[in-house]
Amino acid sequence: MTRKTKISLSEDQLVLSLRNREKIAIEALYDMYSASLYGVISRIVIDEAVAEDVLQETFVKIWHSFNGYSAEKGRLFTWMVNIARNLAIDKIRSKDFRNQNKNQELENNVTFIDEQKNTVYNPELLGIKELVQTLKPEQKSILDLVYFKGYTHVEAAEELNIPLGTIKTRLRLAIQQLRKHFN
Repeated sequence: MTRKTKISLSEDQLVLSLRNREKIAIEALYDMYSASLYGVISRIVIDEAVAEDVLQETFVKIWHSFNGYSAEKGRLFTWMVNIARNLAIDKIRSKDFRNQNKNQELENNVTFIDEQKNTVYNPELLGIKELVQTLKPEQKSILDLVYFKGYTHVEAAEELNIPLGTIKTRLRLAIQQLRKHFN
């Protein structure tokens, strides 16, 4: 049997119900905040199924650690968002998650087969290689990793041992520079 009406409580009522460990509290919590918390989680954890698991872990952690919440330190929603965000970050940093992502997806098999058969993507034919040569060396190396070798921004930052924000800034500047040649 499914409920059709969503439960909504004031923040004070919700906090009191959570402190008293009432069943209605967790139901109201889910009805009122699941969409927002899922939005925060899904921006960090791209995989939908994993994001849903992290959302469930978030509600379990909120339920079990509610005694750590203090209204004097901040709003309930802010406290819950921090829990959701931290669990999402922990998930993508976990060894299990990283190992799971090392398994190749179907889309990556084409690239893998091309590499095995020594098929080479040849940007010289498009003239892009010459345009890239006009960029600053630090922009060129990032562009090479991200666009020609398929690295993510995070992987490029790790490879070059520079901050992620620097990678994104240099990449954006490189793309802006290249766009000038096409406009």
